[in-house]
Amino acid sequence: MGWLQSHLPELAMSAAMAWGAGLRLYLVVFVVGMLGKFGYVPLPETLKILTNPIVLGAAGFMSFIEFFADKIPWLDSLWDAVHTFLRIPAGAALAAGMLGDSGEGLAMAAAIIGGTLTAGTHFGKAGTRAAVNTSPEPFTNIGVSVAEDAAVAGGLALAIANPLVFLVVLLVVVVALVFLIRFILRGLQATISRLASRRTAAAS
Repeated sequence: MGWLQSHLPELAMSAAMAWGAGLRLYLVVFVVGMLGKFGYVPLPETLKILTNPIVLGAAGFMSFIEFFADKIPWLDSLWDAVHTFLRIPAGAALAAGMLGDSGEGLAMAAAIIGGTLTAGTHFGKAGTRAAVNTSPEPFTNIGVSVAEDAAVAGGLALAIANPLVFLVVLLVVVVALVFLIRFILRGLQATISRLASRRTAAAS
C-alpha cells in the first residue's frame, strides 16, 4: 500500500498518457514534453526525449494539423484510420516509459495495460466519429472534437493535481467505453446485416 501511494503520481500520468494518446497523441506528447521541460512533471530518463526541442517542435506542429483535421467531417475518420497504427503502440510506449524507472516488469505491465487502454479509447473515438459524420451539419462534429481537446487537457491536469481522483474518473470512463464499443459493434453488425439482406433481395 505504501508503494502504491508513493507511485500514485507516476501511475496516474502513465494511465493519462495512454488514455489521452487514443484521442490526441501529438497533444499528449507536446503537453507532457513541455511540462517536463519546465519542471512541472518529473519525467523518468526513458521519457526525457520528449523535452527535446525537435520532438516538441514536431509534436506541436502535428497537434496544430490534427486540431483542424479532426474537425472536418469524414477527414477525421480517415485521420483516425491512419492513426490506428500510430496511437496504440505510442500509447503503450508512453505508459511504459512513465514507469521505466520502476522496473522492467512494471514497465511491461504498463505497456500491456496502456496499449489496451489506448486501443479502447481510439476505437471508441473512431466509432463515435463515424456515427457523428452521418449528420449533414458539421457543428456536431466540431463540438465533439472540441470536447475531446478539452478532455485530454483536463485529464492530464487532473492526473497531475489529484492522481487518485483521476484514476477513479478514468475507471468510470473505461466502463462507459466498454458499453460504447459494444453499442458500436452491434450497430455495425446490424448495418452489415441490412446490406447483406438488400444485396440478396437485389440478386433475386
